[in-house]
Amino acid sequence: MRCMMCERFSLLSHICPSCQEQILTPSLHKRKILGNVPVYSFYPYNEIEPLLLTKHTDIGYYIYSILAKLSFRAFAREWKYEGKVASLGIDDHAHHGYSHTALLNRALKTPNISPYYGKLRASTRYKYAGKSVEERLCNPRQFSYVPFREEEVILVDDIVTTGLTLTEATETLQMYGKRVILCLTLSDAETK
Repeated sequence: MRCMMCERFSLLSHICPSCQEQILTPSLHKRKILGNVPVYSFYPYNEIEPLLLTKHTDIGYYIYSILAKLSFRAFAREWKYEGKVASLGIDDHAHHGYSHTALLNRALKTPNISPYYGKLRASTRYKYAGKSVEERLCNPRQFSYVPFREEEVILVDDIVTTGLTLTEATETLQMYGKRVILCLTLSDAETK
């Protein structure tokens, strides 16, 4: 097969090791929601937009697996934190054969991070992609919550644009006594 980035032959991966190292090296970007919850993103949106758009295709599973390994897994291995933490993929319904947020979430598994699935899902099927802030505000996700043990949480999503989804998810968890200590996304549309 050919590498999606450089188009050279790549025997075992949709993105060759050289491109993974040279082009897909994460660089953390930070912003905050609700005044104090950090949101860390690994890539500027415009640098990986074609890769992000694969999430609705068959090849998306492989691309998101590579991105998860390079960013989320590397972060989890380096992250120092005392205590047990849950990680939740936002709205991790399986679409097109897999859930991209569940795939990212799974990469966080370490002795002190426990990924959970199906614990925070939108009750509405409204699509936020390309919508204005006003439309997003008028159509909240209305997350449903399924209980889990840990009190502290890492939220996982693929892209942060306005921050409204992460904000609503955090507020939902706070209603149930959970504390979101940070959010992780592959990309931040705010960064250029």
